[in-house]
Amino acid sequence: MPLPPLTWSSFWASWGFRPVWDLLILVALVCYLLGLRAAARRGTLSVHPARVASFVAGLVLLAFTLNSAIDVYAMAVFWDHMIEHLLLIMVVPALLVVGLPLTVWRDALTGRARTRLESVLESRPVAVLTHPIVGLGIYSLVIVATHLTSFMDQMAMHPWLMYVEQVLYLVAGYLFLLPLLGREPIRWRLPYLFRIALILVGMTPDTVVGIVLMQTQSDPFPMMFSMHPAWAPAPLHDLEIGGAMMWAFGDMLMMFFGFGVIAAFIADPHRDRMLGPWLERVRAGTLSANVVKGLDDSASPGFAEDADVDEDEEVLAAYNRMLGRLDSHRSG
Repeated sequence: MPLPPLTWSSFWASWGFRPVWDLLILVALVCYLLGLRAAARRGTLSVHPARVASFVAGLVLLAFTLNSAIDVYAMAVFWDHMIEHLLLIMVVPALLVVGLPLTVWRDALTGRARTRLESVLESRPVAVLTHPIVGLGIYSLVIVATHLTSFMDQMAMHPWLMYVEQVLYLVAGYLFLLPLLGREPIRWRLPYLFRIALILVGMTPDTVVGIVLMQTQSDPFPMMFSMHPAWAPAPLHDLEIGGAMMWAFGDMLMMFFGFGVIAAFIADPHRDRMLGPWLERVRAGTLSANVVKGLDDSASPGFAEDADVDEDEEVLAAYNRMLGRLDSHRSG
Protein backbone atom coordinates (compact mmCIF):
# COMPACT_ATOMS: atom_id res chain seq x y z
CA MET A 1 0.00 0.00 0.00
CA PRO A 2 1.55 3.33 -1.06
CA LEU A 3 2.33 5.79 1.70
CA PRO A 4 0.35 9.05 1.72
CA PRO A 5 2.27 12.33 1.52
CA LEU A 6 4.08 13.05 4.76
CA THR A 7 2.16 15.78 6.56
CA TRP A 8 1.46 16.42 10.23
CA SER A 9 -1.88 14.70 9.81
CA SER A 10 -0.45 11.59 8.13
CA PHE A 11 2.47 11.57 10.58
CA TRP A 12 0.20 11.15 13.61
CA ALA A 13 -2.02 8.71 11.74
CA SER A 14 0.83 6.39 10.63
CA TRP A 15 1.92 3.72 13.07
CA GLY A 16 3.84 0.51 12.42
CA PHE A 17 4.12 -1.50 15.59
CA ARG A 18 7.33 -3.48 16.13
CA PRO A 19 6.47 -6.34 18.55
CA VAL A 20 10.06 -7.57 18.96
CA TRP A 21 11.38 -4.11 19.73
CA ASP A 22 8.41 -3.34 22.00
CA LEU A 23 9.02 -6.54 23.96
CA LEU A 24 12.70 -5.75 24.40
CA ILE A 25 11.91 -2.20 25.52
CA LEU A 26 9.35 -3.49 28.01
CA VAL A 27 11.84 -6.04 29.40
CA ALA A 28 14.49 -3.33 29.80
CA LEU A 29 12.03 -1.07 31.62
CA VAL A 30 10.84 -3.83 33.97
CA CYS A 31 14.42 -4.90 34.79
CA TYR A 32 15.40 -1.30 35.50
CA LEU A 33 12.39 -0.66 37.74
CA LEU A 34 12.89 -3.94 39.60
CA GLY A 35 16.50 -3.00 40.15
CA LEU A 36 15.45 0.37 41.53
CA ARG A 37 12.96 -1.25 43.85
CA ALA A 38 15.45 -3.81 45.18
CA ALA A 39 18.16 -1.18 45.73
CA ALA A 40 15.71 1.19 47.44
CA ARG A 41 14.57 -1.56 49.81
CA ARG A 42 18.16 -2.32 50.81
CA GLY A 43 19.08 1.34 51.11
CA THR A 44 21.84 0.98 48.53
CA LEU A 45 20.29 3.05 45.74
CA SER A 46 22.75 5.71 44.53
CA VAL A 47 20.93 6.91 41.41
CA HIS A 48 19.22 10.32 41.47
CA PRO A 49 15.55 10.47 40.39
CA ALA A 50 16.52 12.76 37.50
CA ARG A 51 18.67 9.95 36.11
CA VAL A 52 15.78 7.52 36.48
CA ALA A 53 13.61 9.92 34.49
CA SER A 54 16.33 10.11 31.82
CA PHE A 55 16.42 6.32 31.38
CA VAL A 56 12.64 6.04 31.18
CA ALA A 57 12.53 8.94 28.71
CA GLY A 58 15.13 7.15 26.57
CA LEU A 59 13.00 4.00 26.38
CA VAL A 60 9.84 5.99 25.64
CA LEU A 61 11.62 7.91 22.87
CA LEU A 62 12.98 4.64 21.47
CA ALA A 63 9.49 3.12 21.40
CA PHE A 64 8.06 6.23 19.75
CA THR A 65 10.82 6.37 17.13
CA LEU A 66 10.41 2.73 16.10
CA ASN A 67 6.61 2.61 16.15
CA SER A 68 5.70 6.00 14.73
CA ALA A 69 5.82 7.51 11.26
CA ILE A 70 9.52 8.24 11.81
CA ASP A 71 10.19 4.57 11.12
CA VAL A 72 7.25 4.05 8.75
CA TYR A 73 8.60 6.69 6.32
CA ALA A 74 12.31 6.01 6.94
CA MET A 75 12.85 4.13 3.65
CA ALA A 76 10.60 6.44 1.64
CA VAL A 77 12.14 9.82 2.53
CA PHE A 78 15.86 10.10 3.16
CA TRP A 79 15.68 13.14 5.45
CA ASP A 80 13.19 11.27 7.62
CA HIS A 81 15.62 8.36 7.74
CA MET A 82 18.22 10.85 8.96
CA ILE A 83 15.94 11.93 11.81
CA GLU A 84 15.65 8.30 12.89
CA HIS A 85 19.41 7.92 12.56
CA LEU A 86 20.14 10.88 14.86
CA LEU A 87 17.59 9.78 17.43
CA LEU A 88 18.86 6.19 17.56
CA ILE A 89 22.60 6.85 17.56
CA MET A 90 22.73 10.00 19.70
CA VAL A 91 19.62 11.08 21.59
CA VAL A 92 18.30 7.71 22.84
CA PRO A 93 21.76 6.36 23.84
CA ALA A 94 22.55 9.60 25.68
CA LEU A 95 19.35 9.35 27.73
CA LEU A 96 20.01 5.69 28.52
CA VAL A 97 23.64 6.31 29.50
CA VAL A 98 22.71 9.18 31.83
CA GLY A 99 20.16 6.85 33.45
CA LEU A 100 23.02 4.64 34.78
CA PRO A 101 21.38 1.22 34.24
CA LEU A 102 24.57 -0.67 35.19
CA THR A 103 24.75 1.20 38.48
CA VAL A 104 21.10 0.45 39.21
CA TRP A 105 21.61 -3.27 38.64
CA ARG A 106 24.79 -3.24 40.73
CA ASP A 107 23.00 -1.48 43.58
CA ALA A 108 20.22 -4.06 43.41
CA LEU A 109 22.61 -6.96 44.03
CA THR A 110 24.37 -8.00 47.21
CA GLY A 111 27.09 -10.37 48.25
CA ARG A 112 28.56 -12.75 45.70
CA ALA A 113 26.19 -11.67 42.90
CA ARG A 114 27.29 -8.05 43.21
CA THR A 115 30.95 -9.02 43.34
CA ARG A 116 30.53 -11.16 40.23
CA LEU A 117 28.83 -8.32 38.32
CA GLU A 118 31.54 -5.84 39.31
CA SER A 119 34.28 -8.25 38.22
CA VAL A 120 32.58 -8.71 34.85
CA LEU A 121 32.21 -4.96 34.33
CA GLU A 122 35.91 -4.45 35.10
CA SER A 123 37.12 -7.48 33.12
CA ARG A 124 39.45 -7.15 30.15
CA PRO A 125 36.84 -7.92 27.42
CA VAL A 126 34.42 -5.34 28.82
CA ALA A 127 37.29 -2.88 29.30
CA VAL A 128 38.24 -3.25 25.62
CA LEU A 129 34.64 -2.94 24.46
CA THR A 130 34.00 0.17 26.57
CA HIS A 131 37.35 1.82 25.83
CA PRO A 132 36.68 5.39 24.63
CA ILE A 133 38.82 5.01 21.51
CA VAL A 134 37.07 1.75 20.61
CA GLY A 135 33.70 3.45 21.11
CA LEU A 136 34.74 6.34 18.88
CA GLY A 137 35.96 3.91 16.21
CA ILE A 138 32.75 1.87 16.23
CA TYR A 139 30.64 5.04 16.12
CA SER A 140 32.59 6.42 13.15
CA LEU A 141 32.60 3.11 11.29
CA VAL A 142 28.84 2.63 11.64
CA ILE A 143 28.09 6.13 10.35
CA VAL A 144 30.37 5.76 7.33
CA ALA A 145 29.37 2.16 6.52
CA THR A 146 25.62 2.86 6.56
CA HIS A 147 25.75 6.05 4.47
CA LEU A 148 28.73 5.96 2.13
CA THR A 149 28.34 2.37 0.90
CA SER A 150 25.54 0.41 -0.76
CA PHE A 151 24.06 -0.47 2.61
CA MET A 152 20.96 1.70 2.01
CA ASP A 153 20.26 -0.17 -1.23
CA GLN A 154 20.72 -3.49 0.54
CA MET A 155 18.13 -2.42 3.12
CA ALA A 156 15.72 -1.55 0.32
CA MET A 157 16.09 -5.09 -1.07
CA HIS A 158 16.29 -6.86 2.31
CA PRO A 159 14.01 -5.16 4.87
CA TRP A 160 15.41 -7.24 7.75
CA LEU A 161 18.63 -5.23 7.46
CA MET A 162 16.67 -2.27 8.81
CA TYR A 163 16.65 -4.03 12.19
CA VAL A 164 20.40 -4.59 11.91
CA GLU A 165 20.95 -0.90 11.26
CA GLN A 166 18.81 0.10 14.23
CA VAL A 167 20.74 -2.22 16.53
CA LEU A 168 24.04 -0.91 15.17
CA TYR A 169 23.00 2.68 15.81
CA LEU A 170 21.92 2.01 19.39
CA VAL A 171 24.99 -0.05 20.28
CA ALA A 172 27.45 2.33 18.59
CA GLY A 173 25.91 5.38 20.24
CA TYR A 174 25.80 3.72 23.65
CA LEU A 175 29.42 2.53 23.55
CA PHE A 176 30.63 5.93 22.36
CA LEU A 177 28.75 7.95 24.98
CA LEU A 178 29.14 5.52 27.91
CA PRO A 179 32.59 6.73 29.06
CA LEU A 180 31.79 10.34 28.12
CA LEU A 181 28.42 10.96 29.75
CA GLY A 182 28.12 8.01 32.12
CA ARG A 183 29.37 7.36 35.62
CA GLU A 184 29.06 3.62 35.53
CA PRO A 185 31.15 1.01 37.43
CA ILE A 186 33.41 0.26 34.47
CA ARG A 187 37.19 0.51 34.33
CA TRP A 188 37.41 3.88 32.58
CA ARG A 189 37.22 7.17 34.50
CA LEU A 190 38.03 9.77 31.88
CA PRO A 191 39.25 13.26 32.80
CA TYR A 192 36.78 15.93 31.72
CA LEU A 193 39.30 17.47 29.32
CA PHE A 194 39.67 14.13 27.51
CA ARG A 195 35.87 13.75 27.33
CA ILE A 196 35.49 17.14 25.70
CA ALA A 197 38.30 16.33 23.24
CA LEU A 198 36.60 13.05 22.25
CA ILE A 199 33.27 14.81 21.76
CA LEU A 200 34.95 17.31 19.44
CA VAL A 201 36.60 14.46 17.50
CA GLY A 202 33.22 12.69 17.43
CA MET A 203 31.87 15.55 15.33
CA THR A 204 34.13 14.52 12.47
CA PRO A 205 32.23 11.53 11.01
CA ASP A 206 28.88 13.37 11.11
CA THR A 207 30.41 16.45 9.51
CA VAL A 208 32.34 14.58 6.81
CA VAL A 209 29.50 12.23 5.85
CA GLY A 210 26.99 15.09 5.94
CA ILE A 211 29.10 17.23 3.60
CA VAL A 212 29.71 14.28 1.24
CA LEU A 213 25.97 13.62 1.00
CA MET A 214 25.24 17.30 0.43
CA GLN A 215 27.74 17.54 -2.43
CA THR A 216 26.84 14.28 -4.17
CA GLN A 217 25.97 14.92 -7.82
CA SER A 218 24.81 11.40 -8.73
CA ASP A 219 22.30 9.05 -7.16
CA PRO A 220 24.26 6.90 -4.63
CA PHE A 221 21.27 4.69 -3.72
CA PRO A 222 19.52 3.80 -7.01
CA MET A 223 17.54 0.91 -5.56
CA MET A 224 16.26 2.90 -2.60
CA PHE A 225 15.37 5.95 -4.68
CA SER A 226 13.67 3.80 -7.32
CA MET A 227 10.97 3.26 -4.69
CA HIS A 228 10.85 6.98 -3.93
CA PRO A 229 7.22 8.19 -3.74
CA ALA A 230 6.22 10.82 -6.29
CA TRP A 231 5.32 13.36 -3.60
CA ALA A 232 8.77 13.17 -1.93
CA PRO A 233 11.59 15.59 -2.75
CA ALA A 234 13.73 14.76 -5.78
CA PRO A 235 16.38 12.17 -4.82
CA LEU A 236 19.38 14.50 -4.90
CA HIS A 237 17.48 17.24 -3.08
CA ASP A 238 16.30 14.71 -0.50
CA LEU A 239 19.91 13.58 -0.08
CA GLU A 240 21.06 17.16 0.30
CA ILE A 241 18.50 17.82 3.05
CA GLY A 242 19.49 14.66 4.86
CA GLY A 243 23.20 15.49 4.65
CA ALA A 244 22.58 18.99 5.97
CA MET A 245 20.60 17.56 8.88
CA MET A 246 23.39 15.10 9.72
CA TRP A 247 25.97 17.87 9.67
CA ALA A 248 24.00 20.57 11.49
CA PHE A 249 22.01 18.57 14.03
CA GLY A 250 24.74 16.00 14.60
CA ASP A 251 27.25 18.71 15.51
CA MET A 252 24.60 20.55 17.53
CA LEU A 253 23.92 17.46 19.62
CA MET A 254 27.65 16.91 20.15
CA MET A 255 27.98 20.51 21.35
CA PHE A 256 25.10 19.91 23.73
CA PHE A 257 26.90 16.84 25.11
CA GLY A 258 30.02 18.97 25.52
CA PHE A 259 28.10 21.56 27.55
CA GLY A 260 26.78 18.71 29.68
CA VAL A 261 30.33 17.53 30.40
CA ILE A 262 31.36 21.08 31.33
CA ALA A 263 28.36 21.38 33.66
CA ALA A 264 29.29 18.05 35.27
CA PHE A 265 32.83 19.31 35.80
CA ILE A 266 31.59 22.50 37.47
CA ALA A 267 29.36 20.48 39.80
CA ASP A 268 32.08 17.91 40.58
CA PRO A 269 33.75 18.61 43.96
CA HIS A 270 36.91 16.82 42.76
CA ARG A 271 38.23 19.43 40.36
CA ASP A 272 41.44 17.47 39.82
CA ARG A 273 39.41 15.23 37.49
CA MET A 274 39.56 17.92 34.81
CA LEU A 275 43.05 16.97 33.59
CA GLY A 276 43.46 13.48 34.99
CA PRO A 277 46.04 12.26 37.52
CA TRP A 278 49.13 12.48 35.32
CA LEU A 279 48.48 15.94 33.83
CA GLU A 280 47.31 17.18 37.22
CA ARG A 281 50.62 16.11 38.82
CA VAL A 282 52.55 17.84 36.02
CA ARG A 283 50.50 21.04 36.42
CA ALA A 284 50.80 21.07 40.21
CA GLY A 285 54.53 20.31 40.10
CA THR A 286 55.18 23.02 37.53
CA LEU A 287 53.16 25.59 39.48
CA SER A 288 54.92 24.67 42.71
CA ALA A 289 58.40 24.78 41.19
CA ASN A 290 58.03 27.92 39.09
CA VAL A 291 55.74 30.05 41.21
CA VAL A 292 56.66 29.21 44.77
CA LYS A 293 60.30 28.16 44.52
CA GLY A 294 61.54 29.90 41.41
CA LEU A 295 59.72 33.21 41.34
CA ASP A 296 58.92 33.97 44.97
CA ASP A 297 61.96 34.27 47.18
CA SER A 298 59.77 35.43 50.06
CA ALA A 299 58.04 32.04 50.29
CA SER A 300 58.61 30.30 53.58
CA PRO A 301 61.55 27.87 53.52
CA GLY A 302 59.37 25.39 55.34
CA PHE A 303 56.91 25.04 52.46
CA ALA A 304 55.86 21.40 52.18
CA GLU A 305 56.78 19.53 49.00
CA ASP A 306 53.43 17.74 48.87
CA ALA A 307 51.21 20.74 49.66
CA ASP A 308 48.10 21.28 47.57
CA VAL A 309 49.07 24.14 45.28
CA ASP A 310 45.40 25.02 44.74
CA GLU A 311 44.34 25.04 48.39
CA ASP A 312 47.46 25.85 50.44
CA GLU A 313 47.22 29.44 51.73
CA GLU A 314 50.98 30.04 51.49
CA VAL A 315 51.07 28.91 47.89
CA LEU A 316 48.13 31.13 46.98
CA ALA A 317 49.72 34.08 48.73
CA ALA A 318 52.96 33.47 46.86
CA TYR A 319 51.09 33.26 43.58
CA ASN A 320 49.32 36.55 44.27
CA ARG A 321 52.63 38.24 45.15
CA MET A 322 54.10 36.94 41.88
CA LEU A 323 51.18 38.39 39.92
CA GLY A 324 51.68 41.68 41.75
CA ARG A 325 55.36 41.82 40.80
CA LEU A 326 54.58 41.02 37.17
CA ASP A 327 51.99 43.76 37.10
CA SER A 328 54.38 46.29 38.64
CA HIS A 329 57.08 45.38 36.09
CA ARG A 330 54.61 45.81 33.26
CA SER A 331 53.42 49.16 34.60
CA GLY A 332 56.99 50.35 35.09
